[in-house]
Amino acid sequence: VQLQASGGGLVQAGDSLRLPCVASGRAFSSYDVGWFRRAPGQERAFVARINWSGGSVFYATSVKGRFTISRDTAKNTVYLQMNSLEPEDTAVYYCAARTASATMWSYWGQGTQVTVSS
Repeated sequence: VQLQASGGGLVQAGDSLRLPCVASGRAFSSYDVGWFRRAPGQERAFVARINWSGGSVFYATSVKGRFTISRDTAKNTVYLQMNSLEPEDTAVYYCAARTASATMWSYWGQGTQVTVSS
């Protein structure tokens, strides 16, 4: 599976962005997908994940209620809708995939920069 994340940009606090993660390869619908981010000077951190069927989602506490993860199986795409963005959300955002039975994220996209100005 190859992943392509995009949609980043420079926005103001309170704005919204939607990040798509487009996958190529077979059987993407059988993979769990997660979003992670790396802020300047910090370790990569979990943001959100969605299971293979789209029936289960989980968020980091810092984004719960503001971010929404969803998937469009027909388009092989997982979205991260980010609302009420804060300067603390500034980071490079990565999408990742793993098979439903795996515990480690085996496939990673290249990252997209999100910068939120105050």
